[in-house]
Amino acid sequence: MTGKELDRSVHHQLRTLSKENAEGVAQHLVMVAALLEVDDFVGAEAHAETAVRRAGRVPATREALGLVAYRKGEWARALSEFRTARRLSGSSHMLPLMVDCERGLGRPERALELATSPEARTLTVEERVELAIVISGIRRDMGQLDAARLALEIPQLKSTGRKPWTTRLAYAYAETLLAVGREEDARTWFARAADTDTELETDAAERLAELDGVILTDLLEGEEDDLDGDDEREQGADGREERQDGDR
Repeated sequence: MTGKELDRSVHHQLRTLSKENAEGVAQHLVMVAALLEVDDFVGAEAHAETAVRRAGRVPATREALGLVAYRKGEWARALSEFRTARRLSGSSHMLPLMVDCERGLGRPERALELATSPEARTLTVEERVELAIVISGIRRDMGQLDAARLALEIPQLKSTGRKPWTTRLAYAYAETLLAVGREEDARTWFARAADTDTELETDAAERLAELDGVILTDLLEGEEDDLDGDDEREQGADGREERQDGDR
């Protein structure tokens, strides 16, 4: 990890630091992203906290620490870091995650208020789609199923071609349709999500199989236990041989 893997905008933020410190912080930020990819929250948190200690007024470091907290389900801490990052950068691009944090804290009304704030109008298309997915989830939590469905019926839902949001939006819409009892329509949208989910970011294929009445069997289930048993038997045999040698 050289640190050069970071987005240009982050490198621009790091220009306020000395060259040596900027390079070090960049490497820590790259490691945060890499470790989050493999769900190593302990390692990611250690690198994020180090980055904040070295450059706490750089928005990217606070975002990184906020993302780790978010992935760990530490909603209050994540929200605090995202707010700090927004204050330092003036950007509201983390707004969808901030709204989701409010949802996680059990404050749906505050979450919806934040989702409809003037800052929401500054979001990119991709960020607005993510916000719509969060809003739909909040409406579902509140038992407002029709509102949850309507929140996702946005122009991007009908867009052709694979976009960054295609899989997640189709999956969220399928779940909402299933919740309102439109099972056949839900099946169609789970199929769309599965077709575009090349990165396996959802369980759309499994959900589709469930609707079709297919029972998936893990062929490797129990294999690890069998291997452990073989190891124990081998160790037992070795032990017996050693004792026999000792007897001689």
